[in-house]
Amino acid sequence: MEILVCVKRVPMVGGKIVVTADGQDVDTRMSGFTVSPHEECAVEEAVRLVERHGGGVTVLTLGPPAAADQLRDMLALGASRAVLLETDGREWGPIATTEAIVAAVRGGAGDADARTPYDLLLFGNEAADTGDYQVAVRVAHALGLPCATGIKNLEVTETAARAGREYRGTEEVFDLPLPAVISVKEGINLPRYPSLPGRLRAKRATIERSVPQWHPEDLRKEGLRVPAGETKRAEILGTGTDAVPALIALLDELGVLS
Repeated sequence: MEILVCVKRVPMVGGKIVVTADGQDVDTRMSGFTVSPHEECAVEEAVRLVERHGGGVTVLTLGPPAAADQLRDMLALGASRAVLLETDGREWGPIATTEAIVAAVRGGAGDADARTPYDLLLFGNEAADTGDYQVAVRVAHALGLPCATGIKNLEVTETAARAGREYRGTEEVFDLPLPAVISVKEGINLPRYPSLPGRLRAKRATIERSVPQWHPEDLRKEGLRVPAGETKRAEILGTGTDAVPALIALLDELGVLS
């Protein structure tokens, strides 16, 4: 079984978001990078499937040369092949990203009738930075493959996949023939911690590279802005016993003493 997992290089969450001076991009000069949590689970799921059924896992990303680091992280988890669609660092929209992935899947031949060499294409349900939710669906449409999204339970045989998800408290199950495109959500599994031999193997691995042609999209970005943060205020009631009357008054105002 051959599985392709598409991942994306995204800034690590938790830090303060700063926009560049022109308002067009997020300033990531001081950010660390990783892959989206959903996509890490997709890689883990692919590795588990290959461990049961045999075959190989290819990880693919579209991004700058530095995205090779994220591919090596996925190789350390158990993927066997890595492909970098190298860009100049600009942000690609979901339409252009889809075109690049589809061309890579078809081997760059551009033949719309070419059969995908993969039995299963896995995606994260959405990227952690843009949250587009689009690429998996667009890739499936372009390749003419069945698609299921938001999946948190996956069973695969040699010819079919059974994918399950929860929707508004209801369990939904989809039976899809292979090849198919499936996007998974965080929680479908618990990704393993990369072993030392896995890290060493990933460090020595060769990453296949190609440069896709960028195509502008009809959507135009006007600008980015950081939402106003929550305002917090602290008031010192006093020190020592002098603060007791003010404290009692505050507790009474909050209804604690009633």
